[in-house]
Amino acid sequence: MAANLVEDSCTENPATYDRFQELKAFDESKAGVKGLVDAGITKVPRIFRLQNKDQNPVKPIQTHFSIPVIDLGLGNIERRRDEVIAGVQKAAGEVGFFQVVNHGVPQRVLDEMLAAARGFHELPDEVKKGYYTRELLKKVKYGSNFDLYQSSYANWRDTLFCVMGPEPLDPQELPLVCRDITMEYSKQIHKLGTTLFELLSQALGLKPDHLLGLDCAKGHCLLSHYYPACPEPEVTMGTTKHSDPDFLTILLQDNIGGLQVFHQNQWIDVPSVPGALVINIGDLLQLISNDKFKSVEHRVLANYVGPRVSVACFFTPHLYPSTRIYGPIKELLSEENPPVYRDTSVQDFISYYDSKGLDEKSALTHFKLQR
Repeated sequence: MAANLVEDSCTENPATYDRFQELKAFDESKAGVKGLVDAGITKVPRIFRLQNKDQNPVKPIQTHFSIPVIDLGLGNIERRRDEVIAGVQKAAGEVGFFQVVNHGVPQRVLDEMLAAARGFHELPDEVKKGYYTRELLKKVKYGSNFDLYQSSYANWRDTLFCVMGPEPLDPQELPLVCRDITMEYSKQIHKLGTTLFELLSQALGLKPDHLLGLDCAKGHCLLSHYYPACPEPEVTMGTTKHSDPDFLTILLQDNIGGLQVFHQNQWIDVPSVPGALVINIGDLLQLISNDKFKSVEHRVLANYVGPRVSVACFFTPHLYPSTRIYGPIKELLSEENPPVYRDTSVQDFISYYDSKGLDEKSALTHFKLQR
């Protein structure tokens, strides 16, 4: 019924169109974007359509620039540490995105995690519906568009969201189809995140444990995204242009493609590199580094080909009731480099980010000091 309602609305008279009712029908179907595709729609429903021509996804401009790939070589990283730190410093400070290879997470674990993420989203609707909720504090939940009722248009994407720490998640809360590998992947990716925060600390000229001492790796969430094949990819987006509300993101993506980063006023493809993980700086790390590191805008294109599957690990104590206040790191400040941002808690930052949704504007602007 919801599929019929939203497809019919593409041709409705604008005067009679009720966007809220369409959003509500889609939400209450609990079937996500995949449910629409399974229903056989041939047109993208109106709630997903871009609102103006300026937003239309375009192919990236041909450029010689490519996203940096850093060989962590964790087997002999101590011998190459200065070289690796220099690469991380340049990538985090100039691009905000890089890929890592020889990162220590076995290929088997990467492959099984992607397969399990896809396996969950392709479960029968009646099984998935048991996990569908918009309840903020739920540790394991499935849904489509966290900002469905705030955004100007919905994204062509469904998500399984799992809070893995700082309090250990009871494996029984996870769907059986992805339970064991999610627990294993979580441990492996947290270990890699710890290593990356040590390298990022040194890239800032600080001691290796500085960012860890600020609890940057204390909490993490896994977001398994599913982007079904789209009948009209030119009229919608897989994910709207945005930056991430965390300290660091580690992304596992399949080989479909579609992820792009905004660099030097153009969109650059982030290609699928066999065995690699994509790393990007989050808003909170840009804030505490006082703009030494860049949290850059990125997006995902919708595609005729699909499904595209990815698993993002957000390093953030998202639901942890911490009283810690974050501001620019004192050791990085001077008369020549005064603080750019005001202090905030993670909870206040996330609340602001969630309240505005993916509106193509950086949340960091709200926390800038007035000069």
